[in-house]
Amino acid sequence: MSKIVTSAEAAARIADNAVVSVSSSSGLGCPDAVLKAIGERFDSEGHPRNLTTLHPIAAGDMYGIKGVDHIAKDGLLSTIIGGSYPSGPSSLPMPAIWHMVVDNRVAAYNVPSGILFDMHRDVAARRPGVLTKVGLETFVDPELQGCAMNDRAAETPIVHRVEFGGDTWLHFPNIVPDVTILRATTADEHGNLTYEHEGAYLGGLDQAIATRNHRGLVIAQVKRVTANGSLRPHDVHVPGHLVDLIVVDPDQKQTTETQYDPAISGEVMRPWSSFELAEHGIEKVIARRAAMELKRGQTANLGFGISAMVPRILLEEGEVGAVTWAIEQGAVGGMPLMGFAFGCASNADAFVPSPNQFTYFQGGGFDVSFLSFLEVDVKGNVNVSKLGKKPYLTAGCGGFVDITAHARKIVFSGYFEAAAGLELTDTGLRVAKPGKFTKMVSEVEHVTFAGQRALRTGQEVVYITERCVMRLTETGLEAYEIMPGIVPERDIVQASEGRVRIAEGATTMPLSLLGTGPMGLTL
Repeated sequence: MSKIVTSAEAAARIADNAVVSVSSSSGLGCPDAVLKAIGERFDSEGHPRNLTTLHPIAAGDMYGIKGVDHIAKDGLLSTIIGGSYPSGPSSLPMPAIWHMVVDNRVAAYNVPSGILFDMHRDVAARRPGVLTKVGLETFVDPELQGCAMNDRAAETPIVHRVEFGGDTWLHFPNIVPDVTILRATTADEHGNLTYEHEGAYLGGLDQAIATRNHRGLVIAQVKRVTANGSLRPHDVHVPGHLVDLIVVDPDQKQTTETQYDPAISGEVMRPWSSFELAEHGIEKVIARRAAMELKRGQTANLGFGISAMVPRILLEEGEVGAVTWAIEQGAVGGMPLMGFAFGCASNADAFVPSPNQFTYFQGGGFDVSFLSFLEVDVKGNVNVSKLGKKPYLTAGCGGFVDITAHARKIVFSGYFEAAAGLELTDTGLRVAKPGKFTKMVSEVEHVTFAGQRALRTGQEVVYITERCVMRLTETGLEAYEIMPGIVPERDIVQASEGRVRIAEGATTMPLSLLGTGPMGLTL
């Protein structure tokens, strides 16, 4: 019998109360046609009901690929466990899934992406769940929120603190998927899948194995179908014996607002001169100072936000190739992209499946990580995962907790205050108008990174803002480099309500950070 079915026929195979695992990363690799069909079936039939969905990385975006919003319906979705969630600016409407979370209409959890991938591997091998130190002393820890995003989730804990081998660990009992929905580019009639137009493999293979090892259903959405025997074995990433159904969507987008770009999938190599440089401004100044933390030959992890500009700084300085970038979706090397295409890279050296990439991250194999922050507190804790007033401005933790758990060095970047009036010249930075509130708080709303644990384990932590560079000490945050033009007592100490102090012998950041031309950086 043919494995090729319509999206409606695939949706009809999903039973009530099923646990459904979805492979996606926002718009990248999102099996949107199948998710849409599930929502449409529920609207017409009232089934499937009471689904639990697993999303190691978010499904869909806020820019045209609805993803999980197709199934964000009362009665259809009862529990969602996501590494991240669709996010975007406050100028856009809040996604339907966020309305369900905020209104306590679904039990919602935010579990680090790497742990969710680990869970699929442990489910597949029938091991007794994930045992990890990732997330200790953060919101992941049951001594804080235990990953729960609302009261409904808190009623059913999914993580426990345990003692094993004389040490403290977090234990995530297995959650077995009944269905996996993944996406690829090409399927042959047997269901062998290749990814030649995709910007990443993500975790579809591991999710499929976890499901099939428990006699579940695997649905693959693809752009096209080819005859049996026409795919090179070396090109097949998910073999056909793991795939039950094939849904064809010739119009599936490669990623958010991108129908298809061959450079994203590594089919062509872009000239380095074709990449746009970072736009001159405050964020570029911060990214330049962050780039100064690099050394030639290092491997660096990269997160969203200001940090994503650091590769463009090296491009402008003629240092392309001096550092190998590694991002959680799986790209290694090349030029990580910004904006809507974040999570993809052009001119990559390799695409590593996301579960393998997270194994590398969790073990701290890289040299340095560049990440952003929403707020930092007096203990050095960082929040990137929760904003109570505007929850969908953050995607949740994603891979942040996995990456920072054992990283040797972490460089956090962000603004010192929110919405301050800043005047930038080539001789200095002036705070013309105080911000609405400081990002240096007494206690963060959500502990995504535990500063005191970092101190105890010897991690090197740097916080870079437009006003100063700070480090975490036993007695709190200390500014040891000051931006030219900044008045330390007024713009740092008073602006932080005394939560940041000026280090004895603090130096001035180089003026070269401020110019419109290259800064003369040599790694």
